[in-house]
Amino acid sequence: MRALWVSLAVLGTTALAQATVVVLSGSVALLGDTVHNAADALTALPLGVAFVLGRRAATRRFTYGYGRAEDLAGIVIVLTIAASAAFAAWAAVGRLLDPHPVRHLPAVAVAALVGFAGNEWVARHRIRVGREIGSAALVADGLHARTDGFTSLAVLVGAGGAALGWQLADPLVGLTITAAILLVLRDAAREVFRRVMDAVEPELVDRAERALREVAGVRDVGELRMRWIGHRLRAEVAVVVDGEATVRRAHDIAVEAEHALLHAVPKLTAALVHADPAPAPGEADPHRTLAHHAAA
Repeated sequence: MRALWVSLAVLGTTALAQATVVVLSGSVALLGDTVHNAADALTALPLGVAFVLGRRAATRRFTYGYGRAEDLAGIVIVLTIAASAAFAAWAAVGRLLDPHPVRHLPAVAVAALVGFAGNEWVARHRIRVGREIGSAALVADGLHARTDGFTSLAVLVGAGGAALGWQLADPLVGLTITAAILLVLRDAAREVFRRVMDAVEPELVDRAERALREVAGVRDVGELRMRWIGHRLRAEVAVVVDGEATVRRAHDIAVEAEHALLHAVPKLTAALVHADPAPAPGEADPHRTLAHHAAA
């Protein structure tokens, strides 16, 4: 939450300073950058709501809690990025069709540098905190801010072209900024889509399997499933134990397996471990009763 409010303050101040220069200069490239920075600042609001909701305890209806609110916030962020790209493109195309000279070029150049500095600081802060807590939405927002910083530098290039007398430099840079926003949109949408579809990093699955195989009493690892719920992981796994083990011993092994997972996998908060008996020669499949459900 602190990362969000700090980002909102820094980017809000940056966008306000740039907006003042937009009014004075009429630069559509700087206008696109300003709108994008303002939109980026406002994405702190849905993320903040999601983090507050995520703290609520699970209920009989929402048995996994409210962590999925972060994924919904990620979708809102993607839509916000798309809207800012559309607005930047509209402004740039309009200026190409009806060129106007850009005024106060030194002020535009300073505003571009301010935009780069503000976005880069926010990007580093959001990405660092997002990776610490495992929030894909916050990391996506940080990457978004980083690209905004480079688009601010593109505004500086446009100001330089306008200073040399090339009127089309400003709207062309505006279109370049639109293209950069679309690249961010692609990456952010891919990351949010993966979270919504319960994708996890394959190396986390490998790490979990290695940890389980090192637990005393675990003969093999069966089906392993993991999913992100907000910025926390949950796992479900079947482990193979001695078929002659008592219920109490099988339970002890399952608890030790869960403990090993909690230490081995970052951001994992809970794991449901099911103990399967090792098959004996000639023994029927212990899951045969469920076979027709699996086939269906």
